[in-house]
Amino acid sequence: MTVTAAQGFLASGVAAGIKESGDPDLALVVNRGPSRAAAGVFTSNRVQAAPVRWSRRVLADGRISGVVLNSGGANACTGPAGAEDTRVMAEHTARAVGVGPDEIAVCSTGLIGVPLPMDQVTAGIDAAAGRLSPERGVEAAVAIRTTDSVHKTAVVAGPGWTVGGMAKGAGMLAPGLATMLVVLTTDADVTGAALDSALREAVRTTFDRVDSDGCMSTNDTVLLLASGASGVAPDPDAFAEAVHSVCLDLARQLVADAEGASKEIEVEVIGAASEGDAVTVGRSVARNNLLKCALHGEDPNWGRVLSAIGTTSAVFDPDRLDVAINGVWVCRDGAAGESRDKVDLSGRRITITIDLRSGDASAVIWTNDLTAEYVHENSAYSS
Repeated sequence: MTVTAAQGFLASGVAAGIKESGDPDLALVVNRGPSRAAAGVFTSNRVQAAPVRWSRRVLADGRISGVVLNSGGANACTGPAGAEDTRVMAEHTARAVGVGPDEIAVCSTGLIGVPLPMDQVTAGIDAAAGRLSPERGVEAAVAIRTTDSVHKTAVVAGPGWTVGGMAKGAGMLAPGLATMLVVLTTDADVTGAALDSALREAVRTTFDRVDSDGCMSTNDTVLLLASGASGVAPDPDAFAEAVHSVCLDLARQLVADAEGASKEIEVEVIGAASEGDAVTVGRSVARNNLLKCALHGEDPNWGRVLSAIGTTSAVFDPDRLDVAINGVWVCRDGAAGESRDKVDLSGRRITITIDLRSGDASAVIWTNDLTAEYVHENSAYSS
């Protein structure tokens, strides 16, 4: 169940000394081929970390051989020195694994504006290169954690081929991917163009619909690497579905581990005039802090759902809106429906269903409640 579940991949993770805690903080994922096809999707934030800029460039030809990832420092807003540090990470990794620097993507996560301790980073790369193994995918997943309470991995097996992956992310989860680093791998024989198509569609309906707190990172990166080691060229639709399944699994794990969360909330919008309308309404509801506080207190306050819907430009008639919370239609025709006393919010998972009654389109957004623990985590993060 790791990033090395697919044939042809090696991984490792070490404690390089980037984090003051001494926890693991540097990982490698290496593709031994025979194919080196790859694709990537990155943050849409206009302020982008040096590793994002580097990785965009090296992925331009649809081919990379590996990824070096560090936690403990984002290497974002670090100026020309940060760009140079990224180049050094790529070149050092390339030498350690025997490829060219333009075949290495770089990912970093952690506090913005703080230079990386490069002596520790390069020593960590050497140590990680010496530990590379198909059995050390979990090590890599652990090493990329920041405020994550657990490491996150997922695998889907196809007929003769596999898609696996790992992710980190627990805060600043918002569209434009969510705040995360994700490495996906497959041993299927797939071209770079096919990887790019499958990845972008999967991200669009999974990571891009995780919206924990409305905050977008500078470092979001999702990479998909193909080794072709299985020798099997999969059905394109089956392969795309497998990539989507792995992304969805990891996205749900991100929400489940959101900082301080006690509730995982699925906002399903149906009956929309367009998918765009459904997404817009879902995001508005998912970002409503009053509602998120109410759900933390196990209060099925459907009025706050309607208020959030009303701030959007989506097509709907306010007098025809229906809302269900955990299957109880507490709002019908824009007014009170079934008794809110019927709603059981004692469990961790909550589903809000919104019927705009304006068309056939739908979308789902995933979020979480707002808790005192979230405020504490993010007020103390840099200290």
